[in-house]
Amino acid sequence: MNPTLLTERLILRPPQTGDAEPIARYLNDLEVAGNLARVPFPYHLSDARAWLATQQARQAPNQTSFSIELAGVGYVGHIGYQPSGKDAIIGYWLGKPHWGRGIMTEAAIATVRWFFERTDAKAIYSGVFHFNAASLAIQHRLGFTETGRSTLLCLARGAELEHIDTKLTRERFQQGWPAGKRPASATDQVLEGTIKP
Repeated sequence: MNPTLLTERLILRPPQTGDAEPIARYLNDLEVAGNLARVPFPYHLSDARAWLATQQARQAPNQTSFSIELAGVGYVGHIGYQPSGKDAIIGYWLGKPHWGRGIMTEAAIATVRWFFERTDAKAIYSGVFHFNAASLAIQHRLGFTETGRSTLLCLARGAELEHIDTKLTRERFQQGWPAGKRPASATDQVLEGTIKP
């Protein structure tokens, strides 16, 4: 069974078939799907069920994904890894009603810490479409640095878009987020303007 991680407000757990309805509801929103590379739009319940069927109970760390549950609310989004050769790419999304509360920063810190503890990887890779300043702010907060620009197909928008490529080294993450360090409060993050997903 893949791991379950607990944070101050979140349960990060393996995806379940019961996640299909909230996944479909949240991803059938171009403001969410349009920030992701491989998510179609419109997004249907059948798409969510088909994706969940690909999620296996036991995966290598660079293939592990987590459903994000917010205390008192339930499923609100997703974060996980996919392999790229010997490297791992982290991707994530959050339902729009939950933007602006520091949820994704909290989830990302926990899952990145878990990944570096379970592997000998020297770095994690990610990136954002050029217009997604909020997601880039989350990555900068974790210690990701920009490594260049590329183009990437966005299925939801049906176009090749400019993509900002990023990288987080193990050393930089551990310096910025040593064990026990938590994200700033939601109020602090609002003032900094860094918490939209």
